[in-house]
Amino acid sequence: MMHVAVLGAGIMGCSAALCLARRGANVTLLDAAPRPCGGASRWNEGKIHLGYLYAADPSLATARRLLDGGLAFKPLIERLIGQSLEPVTSPDDDIYLVHRRSVVDADAMGRYYDAVSALVREHTDAAGYLCPATEASSHRLPASELAALCDSPEIVAGFRVPERSVSTVWIADRLVAAVAAEPRIEGRWGVRVTGVRRPGGSHDAPMHMDTSEGLDGPYDAVVNALWDGRLVVDAARGLPPPSTWSHRFRRSLFVRTSRPVTMPSAVIGIGPFGDIKNYNGRDLYLSWYPAGLAVEGTAVAPPPVPPLDDVARAGLIDAVLTHLGTVFPSVAALRSTIESVRVEGGWVYAAGRGALDDRQSTLHRRDRAGVFRDGRYLSIDTGKYSMAPWIADRLAADLLGDV
Repeated sequence: MMHVAVLGAGIMGCSAALCLARRGANVTLLDAAPRPCGGASRWNEGKIHLGYLYAADPSLATARRLLDGGLAFKPLIERLIGQSLEPVTSPDDDIYLVHRRSVVDADAMGRYYDAVSALVREHTDAAGYLCPATEASSHRLPASELAALCDSPEIVAGFRVPERSVSTVWIADRLVAAVAAEPRIEGRWGVRVTGVRRPGGSHDAPMHMDTSEGLDGPYDAVVNALWDGRLVVDAARGLPPPSTWSHRFRRSLFVRTSRPVTMPSAVIGIGPFGDIKNYNGRDLYLSWYPAGLAVEGTAVAPPPVPPLDDVARAGLIDAVLTHLGTVFPSVAALRSTIESVRVEGGWVYAAGRGALDDRQSTLHRRDRAGVFRDGRYLSIDTGKYSMAPWIADRLAADLLGDV
């Protein structure tokens, strides 16, 4: 029976461990954190991408790369956790707003959205998305609807697109439970992996790992599903990094209201702006990119994250609500309904770099994600949260064969 080590217990690592174990492998799942799914996989907006966000990549390479994972997300994650996503899926289509300083103008965005919609409609898995997507299309908001939604001269246009989001906090809790219930998975938390060795030399030789607890192994295969630390282990293994990469640590607000609120799920783009996710009327995600960006870097190892004290936390909450409130009257009125608010964040890794307000920045592309294999050492660039279950399913089938 194959024994596989999976490094990193976010959505990618947990999905890979579950897919491997359910195909018969024995899995050791390791993470430096004290518990699984405690970082970016828990604390993000949960957009299940179909490619609409990436209008700055008119080649459609990013949309094509994201489409398979986005359309397969619902059936695959429901199979992994054994529960329906319907109660924690945003109920309405997303609204994409065009900022006056967007790196892509409204007409070009409209043409791009039409092209992405055609890709979605033609896909064989369109019916499996979070909402039916077999007739996917985007609609430019008439001036009256845009004016009712926004109160800002900075917003010059808006589109309704058939993308939805899920509560990542809810999914994280259920992934953790699924991992704990799987008898073929051994979870080891608080263990940092710094390198992978193959003493036998052959691509198929058993591997050992250098960890914070000493030498560990042997393993028949190692899956590097780390997020912020993946390149460090790859480098120790002798694998070259991508041509460009960057790390960013971003914080956002996770809000619970005292009563249901009417607020759209909306993205202000394309550039360093903000977004809102309304999952069920009372649980919201609010982000303003410049305020929430804590640190960024381009080294192989991510830089340290400055701590957030009470004063800085209160300032970030106020900044996010204020900036979003200048665009959305509904956010400006939100303060009186807030029951609780958490300021949380996680690392964002991208095989690209640059500023989001630069059209030439390679951050506007996500088409290089996937699995990079050296024998039975597999390193995963997940790309986006929405791709993790699909990548995990394919990886397990490739490594172990379909059963």
